[in-house]
Amino acid sequence: MVLQTPPPPSISPRQMNLLRIVASMAWSDGHLASEEIDLMLDRFSGMFAADAPQQTQVRHELQDYLMQNIPLEELTPKLQTVEERELVLKLGYEVIRSSSRTSEEPKINSEEAIAYQKLTQLLDLPADTVQRIEAEASEVTIESGGLVDTLARQIEQFIQG
Repeated sequence: MVLQTPPPPSISPRQMNLLRIVASMAWSDGHLASEEIDLMLDRFSGMFAADAPQQTQVRHELQDYLMQNIPLEELTPKLQTVEERELVLKLGYEVIRSSSRTSEEPKINSEEAIAYQKLTQLLDLPADTVQRIEAEASEVTIESGGLVDTLARQIEQFIQG
């Protein structure tokens, strides 16, 4: 019996790493609704693929990768530029402050706060940069499209910029 190696992903390693870090932050409190996963897969596959068959392929690949629990310690060293580290910090902050699991819970719960603190340490950005990014992220209002659309739009702008 010959084992087949899966084909390489259709998106770049840089794009994959950004998505994995954002997904890691989204999962930090142990909860991500299936609707959010579906929306994330739809949005990102549309961003990274030109036509419907390719979008289906990318969606399947992304689902496999988003379900892998890769530690931030393995992902953050793969960030190539200061701009990528700043984007990841901003997206991570937006993810953890986007919602609470219950109405009684604070916007950023203890699990999310711990994950965010870990992320800031791993990114090793200056304190004034972290404060600036948090202030910018706090000003961002999550539009009616929701968090996933906001995150996807920012990643798309970064990749195209």
